[in-house]
This record gives sequence, C-alpha cells and structure tokens, in this order.
Amino acid sequence: MKKTVLTYGLISGGIAAILMPATLYFFGGHSSEIVGYTVIVLSMLLVFFGVRSYRENVGGGRLTFGRGFAVGILICLISSVCYVAVWELIYFKLAPEFAQKCLYSQIDRMKESGAPQEQIDEATRQMDSFKKIYDNPLANFAITMIEPFPVGLLITLISAVVLRRKEPPANVAT
Repeated sequence: MKKTVLTYGLISGGIAAILMPATLYFFGGHSSEIVGYTVIVLSMLLVFFGVRSYRENVGGGRLTFGRGFAVGILICLISSVCYVAVWELIYFKLAPEFAQKCLYSQIDRMKESGAPQEQIDEATRQMDSFKKIYDNPLANFAITMIEPFPVGLLITLISAVVLRRKEPPANVAT
C-alpha cells in the first residue's frame, strides 16, 4: 500500500504544485476560483487511479470500501500537503506582497461598485485581521488545507464506492 500511496500522492501533489502558480495569473477575476478548483480536481483525479491501481496490483482484483477509502485518503493527504507546501513557499518567500495585493484588489472593487465608506472601512479591518492570522504559517497551513482536502475527500469516497469489488474478476477465456 505504501508504494501506491506515495507514488500517486506525490504525482497528484506534483500536478497541483506545478499548476498552482498558473492560477495566480487569473487572480482577481471571477475565473480565478474556477481555474483554481479545476487544478485541484485534476490533481485529485489521481486518487481514483491510485485506488484502482491498488485494487488491481495489490488487492488481486478485490477491494473493500474501507481499504479503498484508506488508500484514497492517504493519497489525498499527501497531495494536499504538497499543495499547501507550495502555497506557503509562494506566500512567504516568492510573493510576500500577495496578501496586500489581494486586500487592495478587494477594496478597489468595493469602491468601483459604489460601496459606502463605512462598509469599505469595515471590510478593510476584517481583511487586515484575516491577513494577520494568515501570516502565521500554522494558521496559513490549516486554512489553505481547506481548499484541496474536501475535494480529495469527495473523490476518495466516490472512488472507494465505485471501485470496491468483493470477488476478483472472472477470467474470461476468449
């Protein structure tokens, strides 16, 4: 199980790590969330392939829901940790001004939409408060983990249900 989990988890994490910086290009527009979650879903598809590989290569064609879930969630965790590690590298080392740019971008959008100054001031206080929390690496890790992990959990559940098999496939002679 260890080899399958590590292989598929690191490949999934590598896909997320390589594609994540590309999502920063779309930041600020409405498409940024779509692009970001598309990258997460694409990387987490390896959970399905990892569970299937485990069933075929280690389980001899058999897979219980529990074993499929265990393999999938471990792949998901490895991938999510890779995703978060790359984000922390970007946030703290490569683009430390990113949070401030986010703050100014949101404030500019509020001003353009004609929001009252009190509302802008309150939003600024809230964003400053969030930035202080987000500047703590452990809090940043926990908050960022909320992005990929639920997607991976859902794909893990689907994979464990779809790929479970009590009996190995019958050898069909042709």
